[in-house]
Amino acid sequence: SVGLSGDHLLVGAFAASDTAGAVYTFARDASGNWAETGKLSGSDEGTKDRFGVVLTVSGDLALVSATRAEEQKGAVYAFGFVDGSWTATGQLEPRGLEKGDRFGSSLLIHGENVYASTERVNRFVGAVFAFTRDDDGDWNEIAGLQPFDAAQQTRFGVALAGGEDELWVGAIGTRSFAGSVYRFAADGQGGWLSAEKLAASDLQARDVFGASFDIEGDLAAVSAVNSDFGLGSVYVFNRDSNGQWIEDTELFTSPGSLDAVVGGQVDCTEGDAAGFECGDVDLASFVPVADLGGGRGVNLNDIWGWTDPETGHEWALVGRMDGTSFVDVTNPEAPVVVANLPKTPGSTSAAWRDIKVHDGHAYIVADGAGQHGMQIFDLNQLRSIDASQGAVTVEPTAFYDGVASVHNIVINEETGFAYAVGSNQGGETCGGGLHMIDIRSPQEPTFAGCFADASTGRQKTGYSHDAQCLIYHGPDSEYAGREICLGANETALSIADVTDKDNPVAISMASYPNVGYTHQGWFDEEHRYFYMNDELDEMQGLVDRTRTLVWDLSDLEDPILVKEHLGTQPSIDHNLYIKGDLMYQSNYMSGLRVLDISDRANPVEVGFFDTVPTGDNSPSFGGSWSNYPFFESGTIVVTSGSEGLFVLKKKEGRPVS
Repeated sequence: SVGLSGDHLLVGAFAASDTAGAVYTFARDASGNWAETGKLSGSDEGTKDRFGVVLTVSGDLALVSATRAEEQKGAVYAFGFVDGSWTATGQLEPRGLEKGDRFGSSLLIHGENVYASTERVNRFVGAVFAFTRDDDGDWNEIAGLQPFDAAQQTRFGVALAGGEDELWVGAIGTRSFAGSVYRFAADGQGGWLSAEKLAASDLQARDVFGASFDIEGDLAAVSAVNSDFGLGSVYVFNRDSNGQWIEDTELFTSPGSLDAVVGGQVDCTEGDAAGFECGDVDLASFVPVADLGGGRGVNLNDIWGWTDPETGHEWALVGRMDGTSFVDVTNPEAPVVVANLPKTPGSTSAAWRDIKVHDGHAYIVADGAGQHGMQIFDLNQLRSIDASQGAVTVEPTAFYDGVASVHNIVINEETGFAYAVGSNQGGETCGGGLHMIDIRSPQEPTFAGCFADASTGRQKTGYSHDAQCLIYHGPDSEYAGREICLGANETALSIADVTDKDNPVAISMASYPNVGYTHQGWFDEEHRYFYMNDELDEMQGLVDRTRTLVWDLSDLEDPILVKEHLGTQPSIDHNLYIKGDLMYQSNYMSGLRVLDISDRANPVEVGFFDTVPTGDNSPSFGGSWSNYPFFESGTIVVTSGSEGLFVLKKKEGRPVS
């Protein structure tokens, strides 16, 4: 924290002296040069008070917070500049504070009064305390302010600013953390004449409007630090002749975007294709996020594919934070964005969206999205859309509200059953396990039952992050022809027989060394070997390179881990799929990795395409989310978060590692 007033400069260093904290003081001389003049501290330097975490200075008065003082009750100290040095003049002591309130999270010197707040008091309702100095120089509390519509998690007091005869108080927790600013008008006699709540017109949940702001005359600027998916913006307000604050404009930067690559395949030559590192994988085309209908800050997430049985056209179904794009990739060198299906009205834009297909219909869910439910879209409509003037906005053909927020959707196209997994809000969540849905009538889905293995999942509810469900035709004759689901259940692999939806049965569960987060997996075509990824083992330092777990499921009741394959990069693995003898892995920062599994227990990397053109392949999020390698043409479509849609072709060749 830094405070500047005239020739005084104060700089907080809350981590100094083992987080006791300190404030360094500087002064500017007649020549304009700054020199250090002293060091301020709180009342007890032996504590971990974090003195200096917040400060403000005006003229010869400074206020400094130590929010962790007195068992985190918090303290605010006043200093005056007297006889050429800063001297402690007292402490602000409001009534009614408790341990953990962290008083002093925001400070303001305004006219004759000073203000200090804590957004944590009263279960995060928050409060602002006003003080004035008496004739003896002591600081006395004169008023306390709380929101007139107080509710838990309002976070009132996160920021303070003073205008002409008014006080502005930030409250970032209102309206699901969209945020607001409370404006209090003074009555001229030390009280308050009125209060109102200000907000921008287009805020979304979690935008955090009001985290910081400033007022100068008839102009105010208020931040929304999380708007547009974390890119942030500033809203400008003007005061009109009636004293009303009117929203004027929104200020923001335009994020950089990669250029589209269309009109001709770019071969991977000497490890490069159009600036992307590669090995034996060519770039047919690239469509940036903005061209897919994604607004400022929107990233891509999951992807699936569909081949039109009448026309043979191949379609990429591309998930975005705010909806789904339908892209015709029949000509892989010239993809066409044909349609956009927005998120469910009233739901929240979210990082997670998942799409699967059955009988010419796309089934779409989203996690962290509130009341999103499952959208159903008849893909046959796509063949009649004229996209010559740009993508057309479409609506769901049908809707299923038996779930609300769902992490992934799994479909067994042979049986016509869908499985919503990772349900965590609304409807029947099934403990986050398999929420079974009959979609044999594609536009009339019906709830069919639940399954959850309570021996798995972080909360022991059987939460399943992702799964694969199929008619089993592997070597275990006991389960031949049965409908089997293999769940990646956070802490373990879960195998269940769901043939009888009224009586699903757990077959087995299996864990493995150094579990970070059991994420997703896919059977080989013989249903013997199951390949699974762990999303957090690389980030947590449990392994030093991308790890793929190879299970021998010859006996479904006795899974055997036969290999922990380590890849060539340290990146995090996300989604993987298998077609024939090739495994296609989307491994975040290192992009698409293609592995030969003709020797089932010993995968070998035979190609790659790094979808992130900058930085290294360290274990972090970003880059390739997922891929779809099942088109008969051999086209592979890949999503990469902030980059866009990649349309790729695997060369025929020798292993590259």
